[in-house]
Amino acid sequence: MTTKERLYIYDTTLRDGQQTQGVTFSLDDKLRISQLLADIGIDYIEGGWPGANPIDSEFFDRKKEFPKSKLVAFGMTKRFGRSVENDETLAQVVSAGTSVVCLVGKSHDFHVQKALGISLDENIELITSSIKHLKSLGKEVHFDAEHFFDGFAANKKYAISIVKEAMAAGADWVVLCDTNGGCMPDQVKETIESLIEEGIDASRLGIHAHNDTENAVANSLAAVQAGVRQIQGTLNGLGERCGNANLISLLPTLLLKPQFAEKFLTGVTSDSLKEITRASRIMDEVLNRVPNRFAPYVGSSAFAHKAGLHANAILKDTETYEHIDPELVGNERIIPVSNQAGLSNLREKLQQAGIEAAGDTGKLSMLLKEIKYKESEGYSFDSANASFEIFARRMLGQMPNFFEVKRYRVTTERRKDTIGNTKTLSEAVVVLKIGDKETLSVSESMDEEMNDLGPVNALSKAISKDLGQYQDIINGVRLIDFKVRITSGGTSAVTRVLIDSEDEKGLRWSTVGVSANILDASFQALLDSINWKLIKEGASPN
Repeated sequence: MTTKERLYIYDTTLRDGQQTQGVTFSLDDKLRISQLLADIGIDYIEGGWPGANPIDSEFFDRKKEFPKSKLVAFGMTKRFGRSVENDETLAQVVSAGTSVVCLVGKSHDFHVQKALGISLDENIELITSSIKHLKSLGKEVHFDAEHFFDGFAANKKYAISIVKEAMAAGADWVVLCDTNGGCMPDQVKETIESLIEEGIDASRLGIHAHNDTENAVANSLAAVQAGVRQIQGTLNGLGERCGNANLISLLPTLLLKPQFAEKFLTGVTSDSLKEITRASRIMDEVLNRVPNRFAPYVGSSAFAHKAGLHANAILKDTETYEHIDPELVGNERIIPVSNQAGLSNLREKLQQAGIEAAGDTGKLSMLLKEIKYKESEGYSFDSANASFEIFARRMLGQMPNFFEVKRYRVTTERRKDTIGNTKTLSEAVVVLKIGDKETLSVSESMDEEMNDLGPVNALSKAISKDLGQYQDIINGVRLIDFKVRITSGGTSAVTRVLIDSEDEKGLRWSTVGVSANILDASFQALLDSINWKLIKEGASPN
């Protein structure tokens, strides 16, 4: 049996990922993400740049040790004209107290001469003396060769000398950086092969790819195939400009695709890989953004089969339209129902929802016809599975009667506060009948900080305010995304509202409403959301 080679995974979400426009991690965020990475089995977790900002410094002060993951402090080589003992940046990296450090330095002659304004030999001295100093302190040292591939193309001899000198100085890893993100996979492969021909040990090389041409993952894989044994990347591909290599895509590929899985071993186990979808969504939760439903492996649409032809084949053999089993990455197969659907989609979807009708072709044909008619009016059931289930139950006479909406009203008022600022306040009134009892709920759109959150927020709060015996079930439900689309123009425009909801367990579902009135469309979607949650929890109808 052939012994597998070890591949090392290095995450830079907490440093390079934080350079994403609009992303700023709090201390609690960094602590949470580092634990998430350790749980997955990431070998190296780059915690940030100590001294660069108070949060990074405090993170290293409060750092914790992980059984299988090593925390890394990031910095740069010493400055020109200073000794290693008197360089503030090196001192801060050392004071972080990690056993592993990563230093970035120039490897492109253009940047050395233009950005640093020093000679090529002087730049090598900065690199080698910095590495030797950290090695003398017992550190494991990674050297990020910035702009390496561009530097190699411009001055091959100098770029190679950077790698050789860094390794000779004691660097445990030299990481080749496609800093501008403009390389192609064949260029990456050919460059690494040239280094190997020069006698460089590829097992001590790493790859750090940016995604400016959508090739960061491809470039990382090409580097591994060429001989590199460390991959740097980030969760969900965060990073400056267009991002870094996405570890959420790389890890399943490395563990599940034969050309990698049969040759390499990582610190991520098959059990840990089943948590990769959850990890991706936790990362989005930290960023307060909606997950990309089309993300490879982990997106909610990654294993969705909308076309009737595809769904029919999937029911016979999943390999017909799936490259892996979604359960291997903690995801699930979805057979949405839409105006593209056939009876195969419908049967599978009803079965998944626990709705009885699979054997009655007449009822199924009737339901499918109604679904396609509703979609012609503007509904989108493939984007709102929960609303599909509610609609199917109603059409098939299987919808529990939890409560009845007697009436609702929403008003919006513009007023001036005590200091003359104009404020908009929305108020919603909802009257429900639960059993023999009618309840009237009133809610405003203001939050605790007196910010107006809009009429839909007021309506959502009013519906959920007093549901009697069902209150405990829906207390943890919150609206996490709200999308509006006009499906036809003119004065009689039809509005489609899609709402994503989430409960306290992290379960998410989507609902849809359609009306010429945006509030009425929103109300439909909100009601579907509550009804679906009650069905899911097995609530007893009135």
